[in-house]
This record gives sequence, structure tokens and C-alpha cells, in this order.
Amino acid sequence: MCGREIDFIRAALAEDWAVPLGPDSDAFEHELEAFVGQDKKVAALISGTAAVHLALLACGVGPGDEVMVQSFTFCASSHPVTYLGATPVFVDSEADTWNMDPELLDRAIADRIAKTGRKPKAIVPVALYGMPYKIDRIMEVADRYGIPVIEDAAEGFGSRFRGQVLGTFGRYGVLSFNGNKMITTSGGGALICADDEAKRQIMWYATQARESYPYYQHEAIGYNYRMSNICAGIGRGQMTVADEHIAHHQHVQALYEELLADVPGITMHRAPSPEFDSNYWLCTAVLNEELKIKNEELAYAEVVTGAVGGAAGVTHAVKSAHTALEPNRNVEALRLALDAAGIESRPLWKPMHAQPVYAANPRYLNTGAPYGAGGVAEALFRTGICLPAGPWVTDADVRRIVDAIKTAIAD
Repeated sequence: MCGREIDFIRAALAEDWAVPLGPDSDAFEHELEAFVGQDKKVAALISGTAAVHLALLACGVGPGDEVMVQSFTFCASSHPVTYLGATPVFVDSEADTWNMDPELLDRAIADRIAKTGRKPKAIVPVALYGMPYKIDRIMEVADRYGIPVIEDAAEGFGSRFRGQVLGTFGRYGVLSFNGNKMITTSGGGALICADDEAKRQIMWYATQARESYPYYQHEAIGYNYRMSNICAGIGRGQMTVADEHIAHHQHVQALYEELLADVPGITMHRAPSPEFDSNYWLCTAVLNEELKIKNEELAYAEVVTGAVGGAAGVTHAVKSAHTALEPNRNVEALRLALDAAGIESRPLWKPMHAQPVYAANPRYLNTGAPYGAGGVAEALFRTGICLPAGPWVTDADVRRIVDAIKTAIAD
């Protein structure tokens, strides 16, 4: 928080606007529209997940349909597909961006049409950790088949491809303002829409799909997905420092790259070229499988209780420390070493195609050398780690983190 949020909240309360919608909701949407540009309209919602859900609904996704979804992502990219009775079809990543492979997407769509006789209803690429996807190639494939693209830019707020903000290329663009994102409304999200009519349709669904009678008449199923005016006030405060937050994350990434450049076996993930302007929401690295970390024998020795990472909510207790696919022992050993030093780190997202809940779903993987049967996403999950990158991570913090990493490496 920057301090300005409380001013907007006080003003909202003084004007008795503590309800969903209101002047701050409108103003926040207008500020987001100015930020993303391209004459887009923005609907503020309760979460990025809600934004994905409504975008799919607006694209006509329903029971029996298929949606092409990037496998290497958080579950909010795919779960809303199942809310609608449709099937996520998972597409592997490419090695340079870690995002949806456009060539594989092309082949996967052709195969789904051959197998089902129908084309998928939507394509959902994801700006993983803020890194732009190859949206030019993805849009080329999508346009050739006539399939709408829903950009999941939840992690990519402010990231750009060839100077254009992510979320403004496809039919819809998803943003997230969860507590760990580039800016926050404490919780919340938004959907970037093409025009006023598209936004009105989204907000109709988000306000329980009411008809304009003096009583409650519903002719379609709607949802309670509006962002509250209070949360929008927080967002307005955050917008005053949005550019500073992005610049800081990019600075932290550059410092990690500099300080880890001479550490064998650790490689920071970075943009493949200047046209990929990442916000570096999280700074990520991969560990060579041959890299030895002290106390590797203790990795997975104890069952984790509770959620790893912040106020992550409620989890089911587990009886085993192991699953069928997990990070390599040196990655887990480094996470434990950093945790012992008071430094939070996390594994990369576990690919959706490797999640038990999606065991039966179709998937298309890059299985050639050097990735093997699990493809690019599984290889990255086994070897990758997320490092601290928030607005309050100082240069001194980064140096302490890097020193802790070096200390954890076995001689």
C-alpha cells in the first residue's frame, strides 16, 4: 500500500458509497482504460477468476465445448472452463517465453477438429509471471480458425508486447488485483472488453443478469461478480503507483540477473528479446539438475502442514510429502534453506495437465529432446523456483537473498 488508498476509502465512506458500484468504481474503470489504451473498455470485478469465467461465458462456452488453455499456469485459467461444463484442452509451453507454444497450438486445434468434428470455443494464453506470450502468432492461429482469444494477463498487468499492453489484443483480457499482484484492491480483478456493448453484457452477467422490471426478473443465469466501491477506492490509490511498482519489479529482476550471473547452475528467466516487455511480477530461476544444495537429503523428509506462501487460505492435510510430479530435490532443498533464513520462495506453478483433477483431459506436449514425455512445462516445474520481487524488496534484500542462495550451494 502506498498511503493514498485510505484517502479514497475515507472519501467513499464520507459520501456513503460503501455499496457495490459507485463513483470510485466508475473512476477506477476509467483509470484502467487510460492505462491499457487501445480504446478498450474495462469492467471491474471481484477477481481475475470471475473475469475468466465471464469472458468464457460471453464467448459462448458451454457444456460439451472445448477450450484451449495454457497448461503452465495457475488453476484460475482452467477452472472456469469446467464451471461451464466445458473441457480444458491443455497446450504446452515453449522454452523461451514459458508460455503457450503457438506452433503446438496450431497442431492441437487441427487435431481437436479431426477428433471431435468441432473447433474449440476459445483460446486462453497466459502471461506467466508477467512474461508476454507470442500474441502475434497466437492471434494469427486464432484468426485462421475463427476462434476468440481470452488473454489471461492476470500476472501481466502493464506488461507489453511490441509496446502494446497485454490484454488488449484478444477479444477479452483478464486482469487480477489479488493481494500479491502488481497492484491490489485487496482482492479483485477486471475484464478488458472491446467496446461499451461488450462491457455492458459482462456487467449484466456480473450483476445477476436482471431484466429491467421494477421487480427481480431473470431470464438467464447471472453472478454476483461486481467489485465494491470500497475496493475500487483502494485500486485508485494503487493506480497512483502502478508505474512505480512495475519499474521496481523490473529493477529487481535486473539486479538478480547481475548478482547471479556468475553462479554456475542457476539461470534467471528473462525476456527473449526487447519486444517482450515483462513486468517481472515474479522473478524466477531454474536450477541445473546437477547443482548440489546443502542438506538435499532432507528435502521432502517432512510432510508440509498448511499452505506454503503467505495468507494462502485453507488446505487439505496430506499424508505423504511426495506426489507423482514434484520439484527436484535441489529445488526443494534451496526452498527450505531460504525459508530457514527468513526468505520466502516457491516452486513454479505445477502444470494443469499434471494435476490429478485434470488427469483425463486432452493435452498436447512438446515431448522432444531435451524435455521428454512431460514436455516443457513439467521440465520447468521440476527445476524452477520463484524469488521475492515485491515493491518492498530492496536492493539490500536482493543481495541478502543472493548471498543466502550462494551459502546454500554445496561445495
